[in-house]
Amino acid sequence: MEVQWLAIPDVGVIRPRRLADARGYFSEAFVDRLFRSAVADVTFVQDNHALSRDKGVIRGLHFQRPPHAQGKLVRCTRGRILDVAVDIRSGSPTYGKHVSAEISAENGLQIWIPAGFAHGYCTLETDTEISYKVTDYYAPDCDAGLAFDDPALGIGWPTGDHQPILSARDRTHPCLAELGDVFSYSGPSARP
Repeated sequence: MEVQWLAIPDVGVIRPRRLADARGYFSEAFVDRLFRSAVADVTFVQDNHALSRDKGVIRGLHFQRPPHAQGKLVRCTRGRILDVAVDIRSGSPTYGKHVSAEISAENGLQIWIPAGFAHGYCTLETDTEISYKVTDYYAPDCDAGLAFDDPALGIGWPTGDHQPILSARDRTHPCLAELGDVFSYSGPSARP
């Protein structure tokens, strides 16, 4: 397993090892001891799976407020996505900044997004599926979001000339300036 830390150093792209031959490949998509030693010492409590039928679907930007904040380990099991994480930790030197990575079933990459970030993605192919692990259970009373199209974030969603496809809920999230203090920055995450 290789980890590449992005411009916001708490967010990382993970490349699990793949053993390939003429038949295809084999990969250990998640190994707890390796993840804890190289990325973060966290416990995952729930696996989620989502299918987006169309290209240009944007889901996000989502997060859960404390006390049920979630870290997420995201992978694409079919198709391709542009995955985006926005730092919403008050006092962080990268507050309001975002990082992104293209992850796909073909490249096998995963992205680690710790608590304190809003997360979203845009599908780059039809019938795209993602699977992601989270560090806390879904808590409807803590469910929140950030406007995907907030100009202050400057996210270039790859929808081409087409309007993005969103849920009604994802069209109503507040902008960063309206969000208030949700998370506090306490320094960079301690890596194992």
